[in-house]
This record gives sequence, C-alpha cells and structure tokens, in this order.
Amino acid sequence: MARGKIQLKKIENPVHRQVTFCKRRSGLLKKARELSVLCDADVGIIIFSSHGKLYELATKGTMEEVIDRYAETSRGAQIAEGVQKQSLESEEDIAKMKQEIHLLQKGLRYMFGGGAGIMGLDELDALEKHLELWIRNIRSTKMQIMFQEIQMLKNKEGILKAANVILQEKIEEQNVIFDMSPIMTGFPYQLTIPSDTFNTF
Repeated sequence: MARGKIQLKKIENPVHRQVTFCKRRSGLLKKARELSVLCDADVGIIIFSSHGKLYELATKGTMEEVIDRYAETSRGAQIAEGVQKQSLESEEDIAKMKQEIHLLQKGLRYMFGGGAGIMGLDELDALEKHLELWIRNIRSTKMQIMFQEIQMLKNKEGILKAANVILQEKIEEQNVIFDMSPIMTGFPYQLTIPSDTFNTF
C-alpha cells in the first residue's frame, strides 16, 4: 500500500510534530553528509526547534568557519553588485552628458548660422529644458557662494566686535590709572610748620 501524501502545513498534534521533526531532522543531516562526501561540498546547516533548541552541522571544519566563509562570499557579491550598478549608472550619466553636449553644440551652430540645418520642435524643447536646468544650477551655486561669503563676513564682524570690546576695556583701565596718579604723586597743598615749634625743645 502506497504512502499517503502529507499536506505541507503545521502539524497540530505536538507529539506527532515532535516525532516528525526528529525524523526529518535526522534525514536532512544524513543527506547533508552524503552530499558533502559524494560531491566534496562544504555544507553547513543550522536548525532551531520550536522550543528554541539548536542543532547544527558543519561537514568541514567548524560552524564559525562556515559562517565566516559565507559572510566573506556574500560581502564580495554585494561589493561586485554595487560596482556593477555604479558602472551602469556611470555609463548612463555619460550617455546623457554626451546627448546634452551634442544638443547644445547643435543649438549653438543653429543660433550662429553654422549650417546645422533646421532644428525640430522636439530638439528645441529639449534644448530649452536643458538651458533652464543649467540656469537653475548656476543660480543655486551662485546663491550658495553668496551665503558662504555672508557667513564669513558675519564671523569677521563678530571677531571685530569682540576685539573692540577688549580695546574699550583696556582704555577704561588706562583712564582709571591716569585719574589716580595725582593722588599717588603728592598733595595739592604745601604743609608748613611754624619755626618756633623746634625752639621749644
């Protein structure tokens, strides 16, 4: 009698579920070992049961070595994918720039009568859009430079104000010293002692 096909859904009975887990886990680990021996493959398997128990298998070396190798391989694949994506983006940017340069050169020849022929409406619309975009970029760069210069001037203004405050404090200190100098050097009136004072002795 042929075995019935098991539906791929969660087994509700916990006893049957545990039995099936043990049987299938053993079969999976056995197949992994056979694959490693027959095909000289490096196989690593990590299994967590529903109760959180860990089962692992590394057919060559340790599981840490398998994980490190996987991390290096996946990192290399990500770097290669990033380089390829960046290369494609660079090629697209170069193609767009070439198209813009060609359109601009054609527009210049058309404006100055260089024998470029008649430009179509689509080409003129594209040229107008590019010119508007370039003007916006130029204005944006100009405003950025102006803001930077204004910020530099504000910084210089702050430095000069601080220096001015320090100089004013020094001037006030000097004025106080000059105001105190007559008091320290002498009295405004001369003290006289009668001559007969000395004759009494």
